[in-house]
Amino acid sequence: MSKVALVTGGTRGIGAAIATGLKIAGFDVAANFAGNVEKAHAFRDETGIPVFKWDVSDVKASAEGIAAVEREVGPISVLVNNAGITRDGWFHKMDYDAWSAVLRTNLDSLYAVTRPVIEGMRERGFGRIINISSINGQKGQIGQVNYSASKAGIIGFTKALALESARKGITVNCICPGYVDTDMVQAVPEKVLEGIIAGIPAGRLGQASEIAALVNYLASDASGFMTGSVLTINGGQYLANG
Repeated sequence: MSKVALVTGGTRGIGAAIATGLKIAGFDVAANFAGNVEKAHAFRDETGIPVFKWDVSDVKASAEGIAAVEREVGPISVLVNNAGITRDGWFHKMDYDAWSAVLRTNLDSLYAVTRPVIEGMRERGFGRIINISSINGQKGQIGQVNYSASKAGIIGFTKALALESARKGITVNCICPGYVDTDMVQAVPEKVLEGIIAGIPAGRLGQASEIAALVNYLASDASGFMTGSVLTINGGQYLANG
């Protein structure tokens, strides 16, 4: 019987690549999305991956959404917390709504989505929780105090939950991508994007498929001795030990 994987923010960009990669690897995959129904349904039709709409920052909606996934697809063994948003701006001009929206979606969602699945993982003696942070959660970034704080919080969440869960056969790891060739990054003004690429020693943007390949490893049985890890995948732009 195939293991079930849930990917939040799983119908576009890096999330879509992760969901597709897990399906190719043999998982039964469900993809969560929040807003764009048309694109989510197009992703579903193209890949055959069922999609489920809910706000991952909402505890009640997440519990209900996960219950629907488990009814329709099966008990979740692999969880990829990928959903995230940006509301960029200088902190001295940032209003509370911009701060709160990012912290809720990027960090509170880890509680809202992980809490309903972890007891089942503990009972079954197996689980893979993979959290997508960011290079900017490691090094910070001008204009992204809210985003950087939320992504740094994911690292702390990962390490603490890994310690709590290791004896139950659950691994908890974190991936920190650098700049990846997605629609969001391509929307950056050309001159700014050129400057970003110039600062990447590999001389290029990452590919979503490269992030997906790392997720596949962390989701596999082969990664059972790796937990609490913070993995950088950024073309050498920032080197860190976690």
